Amino acid sequence: MAKTKVKTTFFCNNCGAQFPKWVGKCSSCNQWNTIAEEIIARPDKNDIKATFNIVRNSKPQLLEDIKIADIPRIKLPGTELNRVLGGGLVPGSLVLFGGDPGIGKSTLMLQMSLRLKGHKTLYVSGEESEQQIKMRAERIGNKNPDCYILTETSTQNIFHHIKELNPDVLIIDSIQTLTTATIDSSPGSISQVRECTAELMKYAKETNTPVFLIGHITKDGNIAGPKILEHMVDVVLQFEGDRNHIYRLLRAAKNRFGSTNELGIYEMHGEGLKEVSNPSDILISNKDETLSGSAIAATMEGNRPLLIEIQSLVSTAAYGTPQRSSTGFDLRRLNMLLAVLEKRCGFRLAQKDVFLNIAGGIKVDDPAIDLAVISAILSSSEDIAVPPTACFASEVGLSGELRPVSRIDQRVMEAEKLGFDKIFVSKHNKKGMAKLDHKIEVIFVGKVEEVFQNLFG
Repeated sequence: MAKTKVKTTFFCNNCGAQFPKWVGKCSSCNQWNTIAEEIIARPDKNDIKATFNIVRNSKPQLLEDIKIADIPRIKLPGTELNRVLGGGLVPGSLVLFGGDPGIGKSTLMLQMSLRLKGHKTLYVSGEESEQQIKMRAERIGNKNPDCYILTETSTQNIFHHIKELNPDVLIIDSIQTLTTATIDSSPGSISQVRECTAELMKYAKETNTPVFLIGHITKDGNIAGPKILEHMVDVVLQFEGDRNHIYRLLRAAKNRFGSTNELGIYEMHGEGLKEVSNPSDILISNKDETLSGSAIAATMEGNRPLLIEIQSLVSTAAYGTPQRSSTGFDLRRLNMLLAVLEKRCGFRLAQKDVFLNIAGGIKVDDPAIDLAVISAILSSSEDIAVPPTACFASEVGLSGELRPVSRIDQRVMEAEKLGFDKIFVSKHNKKGMAKLDHKIEVIFVGKVEEVFQNLFG
């Protein structure tokens, strides 16, 4: 019988810091009552069989002597996931894929496995049975003869099947359900998640096989497990969306192989997730009549220009204290813009309720939508509709001046493509714009008052 060394240790459930004894406050993240005890049993090293026998003889090299090999990326089906990953899936990469329960993480990964032709894919599920996955695959309606399904939670058994199958892409659903024999603690604990991820990372790097890890998130929206989990992986993807809307947004919170500013948009249907090729069409509502309190902003998500609709409602405060509420827009920035209108432009909004919403259920942090936000607020306050053929792309400063924004040419061309007649931009963007013959009228303004006079007279 193998001898084991039993060790009791304490971990912080918030940040993953380790302590020799229980303490009330974590000295790493300053959170109270987050320290939990875990029993770790480490078997003798001779009893642990190697899951894959690959020997890498590494030696120090001069930086100038290292040659960069052009490693081709695996082109995934569709364009949205490829865009967010930076142009495709890098061999040997470890991708962490998180999102709310029921948002569509497993559906997207299974859909990718069924559509990835020419590559052997192993989908490992610790949450569902083979029959449940089969039912979902039939609903999606795609067939792939190289897609294998495995329902297992032990990493030792998983690596045994991997050695026999030798897949090109590995998908783990989810990392919180896996257990390893080197740690004697419950699945989902900090030590189990860390050790299982370390084993999968070693496998990915030594065999040059890309691995997807589906991860749960906490009630605060962070990925469950130790914070070191996000440091270990190469890419962290976040799948966002409102259950009341059919649209899902895919963002990269970390990407060692590309930009973190890219955005992928999907539409949830009964047959799976459908890519949205032109998101500007779905983010702008088609109204039969022109109403006040609505303005169109030209924003950027990575290299993709988007036109979004800003909706505002300004009314007299019914309960004495004015309310400020925003959906999809930073509330602190909304308060700042209201202060600019009050102080610099003379609009009396201190005793009025202001509600702001970005149509489509998306969240935008681009400062270039400031002018559209102000225009929507003033339109609702004066009850005068903004012309439906006008859009805006400018940042608003604290003195009421309009500041230039980046990639103005792409914003203008997107507005022109969607049939807008004029776009309001900062006069300081005039020098950086290319000399192109636009059919859309580009109006250069310097202050908020000029925009108000041009729109409402």
